[in-house]
Amino acid sequence: MAGSPTARQTASALPALTPGPHRRHLGLISIVACFGGLLFGYDTGVINGALRPMTAELGLTPITEGIVTSSLVFAAAVGALLGGRVSDAWGRRRSIIVLAVLFFVGTLVVVCSPNVELLVAGRVLLGLAVGGASAVVPVYLAELAPYEIRGSITGRNEVAIVLGQLSAFVINAVIGTVFSEHTSVWRIMFAVCALPAVALFVGMLRMPESPRWLVDHGRRDDALDVLRTVRSDDRAVAELSEVEASITAQRDEHRIGLGAVLRNPWLVRILLVGVGVGIAQQLTGINSIMYYGQTVLVESGFDESAALIANIAPGVIAVVGGFIALTYMDRLDRRKTFVIGFSLTTACHLLIGFSSMVLEPGDPMRPWVILFLVVVFVGSMQTFLNVAVWVYLAEVFPLQMRGLGMGVSIFMLWVANGFLALYFPSLVDGLGITGTFFLFAGVGALALLFVATQVPETRGRSLEALGEDVSTGAIFTRKR
Repeated sequence: MAGSPTARQTASALPALTPGPHRRHLGLISIVACFGGLLFGYDTGVINGALRPMTAELGLTPITEGIVTSSLVFAAAVGALLGGRVSDAWGRRRSIIVLAVLFFVGTLVVVCSPNVELLVAGRVLLGLAVGGASAVVPVYLAELAPYEIRGSITGRNEVAIVLGQLSAFVINAVIGTVFSEHTSVWRIMFAVCALPAVALFVGMLRMPESPRWLVDHGRRDDALDVLRTVRSDDRAVAELSEVEASITAQRDEHRIGLGAVLRNPWLVRILLVGVGVGIAQQLTGINSIMYYGQTVLVESGFDESAALIANIAPGVIAVVGGFIALTYMDRLDRRKTFVIGFSLTTACHLLIGFSSMVLEPGDPMRPWVILFLVVVFVGSMQTFLNVAVWVYLAEVFPLQMRGLGMGVSIFMLWVANGFLALYFPSLVDGLGITGTFFLFAGVGALALLFVATQVPETRGRSLEALGEDVSTGAIFTRKR
């Protein structure tokens, strides 16, 4: 493999993309697969408004609130680790179908839970599905998309995630207002999740398998049939040759395990890069806002009902930022996007900390200033980091370790997410908004340094060419 230039040469010689029914079919596939992202977003966002009525009905304590919230997140870490490996063995499409069933069953368990124990069990099932979707759906999209528009196609999943979170915030606000006297209002909030789970299951039954997975498993003719539905005929034939050449060169290292990765210093390095990017994204505290946004706004000075409605604003800006990100994802380098993103989010952390320190509790301007800065933070995060991180993780690993690399990276991402979900209420209680966001700012500065010095570029190159350069270490020496 180290001596084969085939992947790089073929990538540059591929016929140009053309419009036609194949482009529309690729768009349909991305929409159906992104129901997995929508479910990811809704299930992680619904707790934001459901937690307080859930606490009132089931008598949750602060520690059980943290357990109920974080149980999904820690289970998602396991789901991500398993999802990558399972999708390598079963296929991306079949794995997504199984995840749709898991989403549906987990929703039923949560909605019917008579006690905390069964509620946590349902949240664990949903977490396994969320984690699996976070690992499998981006890879599925990346492996189906042509490299020229891979960023915008893969990035649609992150837009679907924030659409799911926004849907959860809006539905929570509507249901919470209309059924405010109903003790089980949170069950209605969760029940809505069953609808996109059914849509994902039915839709994926008609979608194709990843052509790269098919070639990797010796199903060349099936792979060509799939490529012809999402490419022009000449492009499909040329791209199949590229994929075959790359897989042939990698055959000796086919679907390597963690032990084999650890024996190759370049694969170890790219795995650490993936882990670092995932953890850095979470340590911005973005999901603390998505899970505990109502709590932050109440702490800043809003009453509970106003905070539930005001919490929609970060959800709206997240969706807007996601669509903005899609417009430049195929034109702006990933590293440059990361640097801009971490610079902006760290600045927002500092401003939130200073504002909460200068504007004392009781000041009528305090809640509105903090809400504005939270919205700017979420917008910066979504425009420059969230979409880019998920795209980057889906494309940076060579095929023979893609499932493993995605699984480990997203496992660590979810672990970081889980600890924040578990301890964020304690952080706010102990340090207040001021200390909490100053802490996020310090972590953000370290993340910025990591990205600027350690993260290689991936935009504008085929997955096969990237895989070759990662395995030989050339990706780390290419001009940035």
